[in-house]
Amino acid sequence: MNPMLGLGLLLAGLLTVEGLLKSDFPPKYLGPASQIQSWKGRRAAQELTKRNTDFSCKLYRKLASNSPNKNVFFSPLSISTAFSMLSLGAQDSTLDEIKRGFNFRNMPERELHEGFHYLIHRMNQGSQDLELDLKNTLFIDQKLQPQKQFLKDVKNLYNADTVPTNFQNLRDTRKRINNYVSQKTRGKINNLIKNITPGTVMLLTNCIFFRARWQHEFDPKATKEEDFILDGNERVKVPMMFRGGMYDAGYDNQLSCTILEMPYQGTIAATFILPDEGKMKTVEEALKMDTLDRWKKLITRRVVDVSLPRFSITGNYDLKRTLSHLGVTKIFEEHGDLTRIAPHRSLKVGEAVHEAVLKMDEKGTEGAAGSGAQTLPMETPLSIKLNKPFLVLIRDSVVSTILFLGKIVNPTGE
Repeated sequence: MNPMLGLGLLLAGLLTVEGLLKSDFPPKYLGPASQIQSWKGRRAAQELTKRNTDFSCKLYRKLASNSPNKNVFFSPLSISTAFSMLSLGAQDSTLDEIKRGFNFRNMPERELHEGFHYLIHRMNQGSQDLELDLKNTLFIDQKLQPQKQFLKDVKNLYNADTVPTNFQNLRDTRKRINNYVSQKTRGKINNLIKNITPGTVMLLTNCIFFRARWQHEFDPKATKEEDFILDGNERVKVPMMFRGGMYDAGYDNQLSCTILEMPYQGTIAATFILPDEGKMKTVEEALKMDTLDRWKKLITRRVVDVSLPRFSITGNYDLKRTLSHLGVTKIFEEHGDLTRIAPHRSLKVGEAVHEAVLKMDEKGTEGAAGSGAQTLPMETPLSIKLNKPFLVLIRDSVVSTILFLGKIVNPTGE
């Protein structure tokens, strides 16, 4: 009887809107355009995006119900990418649970992995004004000796690096992996792993890093301290940014909420959903693919006076506990089947943790003259003041992939 060995799953997400310098962006080689933008890969990614959206909303509702009066922020793309990659090593009921929990069922495995392959290439792009990087890494103890096919698949499909690691020295390993995650998130996430379970032989890390400029920046001189109304009508002081400009916005009479879309440079946009008083729960319960599609059709381009708090928040989650409520349990248990990783070993995922950071401010690239200048039509502006709990959704507009999803209950992070 082989002893049970442990795998760890560590997921880090970072979104920050701040100043970028040209030197931050070495040009990346993404492979031939035909490979990245292949019709088959894009079609698979579009189908996958629908499934990921439903999973994102399902996971959001679970995290929000666990902490109803707290901020929520996570990267559904980071989480689903990591578990899809891990599914390459799973079989039978363990694989079925992952497919069911992440809405991958009835999607051929080949298409599933081709879809993620396309999305990873799409995400890993950079320019002067936008940096987006999704990185998978396997830290593997040499005694594990995983299947060559598994290592080949995670490399070819998920662009995952494999790093030989000595898990006999857990303290040094923890430090090494935390340093790696810190480097990949530009020093924003520094202590993702608190401890490593003895017996661990593989740790999978997934880091998603996004840093961008608003397409139209806020003027820091217009930022003023104002009240943000918490649940229960308590108030906290926050620096409130202000900008008048052309945005896609609208009001949903059915769910009693205001929708505002603000673009970043490139193809990524932030959607803010501001429920009317007492309507947050109604909006949360209706959060699904159909609702997001309806909002897209409902918003129109118009002059909007936007007031948005400047803030920085962090979300930390024990996915092992959360995913068990979504029916994903066997991968964490002794009788799970991960034999496609190592056929002669008993493996389980010992821990799965996720940390995501969101920072929003006025800044853009230094010297970006005139980037905030817009000619506005002569019409009465719609005023949207995000001074009470709201939802925020960051997604790529080309394939509608949700990178980050959250709820801001208190911008001060208290």
